[in-house]
Amino acid sequence: MSPNPISENDLHAYVDALLPPLRRAEVEAWLAEHPNEMAHVSAWREQNAALRELFRPVLDEDLPDRLRRLAEAAPQPVEREKKPILSRWALQRIAAGLLLATLGALGGWFGHGQYASSERLARLVPLAHQAAVAHVVYSPDLRRPVEVGVEQEEQLVKWLSKRLSTPVKPPKLGDLGYELVGGRLLPGNSGPVAQFMYQDALGRRMTLYLTPENTEPHAAGFRFAREGEINVFYWVDGSFGYALSAAIDKGELARVATAVYAQLAR
Repeated sequence: MSPNPISENDLHAYVDALLPPLRRAEVEAWLAEHPNEMAHVSAWREQNAALRELFRPVLDEDLPDRLRRLAEAAPQPVEREKKPILSRWALQRIAAGLLLATLGALGGWFGHGQYASSERLARLVPLAHQAAVAHVVYSPDLRRPVEVGVEQEEQLVKWLSKRLSTPVKPPKLGDLGYELVGGRLLPGNSGPVAQFMYQDALGRRMTLYLTPENTEPHAAGFRFAREGEINVFYWVDGSFGYALSAAIDKGELARVATAVYAQLAR
């Protein structure tokens, strides 16, 4: 037993391989006696792996010429004795972050069937990208995947409707094998957005992302995107955008998306 209690910060540092050897050994010994916490640690590791996979296409891109010149430029005489503050690796990660923030990871997307024009699609890409990221972040969480559980569905609906300033209600997907887990409020580009989470009998989770930030007219048709292992069907209806995300077969997701669309259009 460790003389110092194992905190949640210790567990996160353990997952991120940031603990010194002695403390790491103490955490591992503690986890061996606490299987529930070990399950949380395993879920966090899976979440980290999913996030790495999600952003891998951007992180592996070549460093932009302007940043490469900064990384490779000879230091000024006055700084000759100082070590570089940022390595080329760090600059590349900064560049990737900026690219994600400004372009929504456009390189990971592709067209499909009856999609809209490329100009319109480019404006809609952030909706599906944000939904996929939200899915990857929250769906693996064993301890608290939602803020408000299904046992408080009425309060959840009232709360989200008030925050989004429009009535929202989770579709019923039980006939398709997916039961509501609950939901949460998330930050969007300029205000709050909502996420409902579902789960099937195998424990697979699916999330529905709703945002009032999309004002693209006449864009109700489905679009499809894939981010890492996550498939996303998304569409815009009036001023509302919707995105259904899951790591399941595209055909199965399309079947559920069709049911969701039909319920929301009533």
